[in-house]
Parts: sequence; C-alpha cells; structure tokens
Amino acid sequence: MEDLDRLAAAAAALPASCGPVRIVGVDGHAGSGKSTFAERLSDALGGAPVLHLDDLATHQELFTWTDRLLTTVIGPLTRGAAARYAPYDWTHRTFGPERVLEPAPVVLIEGVGAGRRVLRPFLARLLWMDLGAEESWARGRRRDGPAQREFWDGWTAAEVRHFSADPSKPFADLLVRQGSTGYEWLQQPSVTA
Repeated sequence: MEDLDRLAAAAAALPASCGPVRIVGVDGHAGSGKSTFAERLSDALGGAPVLHLDDLATHQELFTWTDRLLTTVIGPLTRGAAARYAPYDWTHRTFGPERVLEPAPVVLIEGVGAGRRVLRPFLARLLWMDLGAEESWARGRRRDGPAQREFWDGWTAAEVRHFSADPSKPFADLLVRQGSTGYEWLQQPSVTA
C-alpha cells in the first residue's frame, strides 16, 4: 500500500485540471483491473469519488457516451458544482436513479476510454492498466461468465475499433502493472495531445 499512498499523494499535489478538481483517468482494456485499482487508489486518497464509465455507456452506446460525460459530469465539475448522472443498468437496459458526484480535490474516472482524446484536456493524470488485450478479455470473460459470451464477442470488436481510432496508452503518464505483491508503475513519456 505504500506505493499507492505515494501515487495518491502525487495525484493530490497535481494542479487542478477541471475547475477546482484534479481528474485522474484510469484506462485499459476491459478486464485489466481498472475498477479494482481505482477503488484502491480512492481508498489511498481518503475516499476520492470514482466515476465508472460503465455507468455512462449503454448496450447501444459502448463508446458514444462522450457528450453525456461532458454535459453531466465534466461541465459541472469545471464550475465547481456537483455532477448528476443516471447510471445505466446493464441487466434491465435502462438508466437508474440519479447519482451525485461532488467535486473533490481528486476525482477518479475509470473505464475503457477514460483517456480518450476529448477527455485528455480535463485530466491531471492518465494511468493505463498495462495488461494485454487477450489476457484482459479472458479475465473479463471469466468474471462475467458464459451468460455474457455474446456481449463479450461484440465488445472485443468494438474495443479494438475504439483504441485503433483513439488510443489512450501512448498518452498515459504512468503504466500500472499488477504484480504478485501489489502494483508497480512504469513512467511513460506523454505524447502531445
């Protein structure tokens, strides 16, 4: 946890990137461990809010949720106001009751596409979960079980198209690898957006 504490302290010391907020994006392939890592980093930050992009995506809009994110989350945070969004229910295929995301010193946004081109200007730091696509997808398929096999078949093709058109990894500030004893970071020089 000492490394996560250092990463948390570094994130909290960054200049604000979205109004008064420092947004840290956690991107990577589906199944790469983004949600778990974001929750652990949130804990190290004393309970920083975490927005899961799965709450904004839908079956019909796997990657076309950008306008919803900019309008309901980024816009209010830029003004120092609370963001309000309705999370998508993947089982019932409808949006659920509204949630509030208060502006905080650090807000984590995790999910495939957290480092996409249109969001990078609002990010204080971009982290990439450094696990290959095939291994990530195998982990995700095991996690979700055979009932989601058809969804995963469509998802992997959509993810390949997304990262081909709008890659995040080359713009990551840090590559995060999960090892047997915790996480390790690899510094990656950022590419100009």
